[in-house]
Amino acid sequence: MYKQLNLTTFLKYISYFILASTILINGCSSMHRKDGPPSFNVDETKIPDAVPKKEARAKYGNMPFYHVFGKRYDVMPKCVRYEERGIASWYGTKFNSQRTSSGERYNMLAMTAAHKTLPLPTYVEVTNLKNGRKVVVKVNDRGPFESNRLIDLSYVAAKKLGMLGHGTAPVNVKAIDIDGEAKHPYLFAKNTARSSSNASHCIIIPKGSGLYLQVGSFKNKSFAEKLQKKLIAQVHSPVFVGWSKNLYKVQVGPIKDVTTQNRIVQQLKSLGLASARIHNLNDQNDFELT
Repeated sequence: MYKQLNLTTFLKYISYFILASTILINGCSSMHRKDGPPSFNVDETKIPDAVPKKEARAKYGNMPFYHVFGKRYDVMPKCVRYEERGIASWYGTKFNSQRTSSGERYNMLAMTAAHKTLPLPTYVEVTNLKNGRKVVVKVNDRGPFESNRLIDLSYVAAKKLGMLGHGTAPVNVKAIDIDGEAKHPYLFAKNTARSSSNASHCIIIPKGSGLYLQVGSFKNKSFAEKLQKKLIAQVHSPVFVGWSKNLYKVQVGPIKDVTTQNRIVQQLKSLGLASARIHNLNDQNDFELT
């Protein structure tokens, strides 16, 4: 009876291992299968980026390490401070509706991606280094397993990045630290430090970072980004678009001192934005509608 129980338990774990391995390999690991775009037109502008949120680690795909094609991959326990540059590719119809390594079904029209070692799921911002376009995707799959590839993007994510024609593109991949952004879920800031790029990127506002001027709140993201673009050209300070309570909120800062505050306020007044109000980003009510 004792031996029979051990055998049953052993077979159970073997079955689990085979299932997990099958899901992992079937995700997007095949390098030689014919793939391509859908037969119908997809308006990528109608598909929003993935919205970062806290999620439990996936049941599958998060083993400490795994082997594919004879190579070992060690899965990262956390995504904190992960940022890397490399080559992105994409996968489409051939894998559509198949199970990803996390167990979810792959949807080529969803903002998702595959990565060899990031925890599943992880939200990342991907920037096309050729054109500055960026997207936010949810990593829920393993791959790509070609040695020179960093990330595999869903068809629609690749289309939004403008990389379908060539099939690959040099990208920067930056993990979004959900735990570090508990009060400020997702802030976008124009990279004013590098004049060679107009691309915006995700940043984390650390605790104790100070005061900001909230300029406007919008239900439509495009309106917020339009105001952000206008302010970038006129105000010599970072301009953020934050998402909270179903509103996109445009803020300028940080306000380090009274002189900085007065300067920015005067610039905003000259643009007809005299109603800007100070907010403390460490205050739980900092994103209330003004």
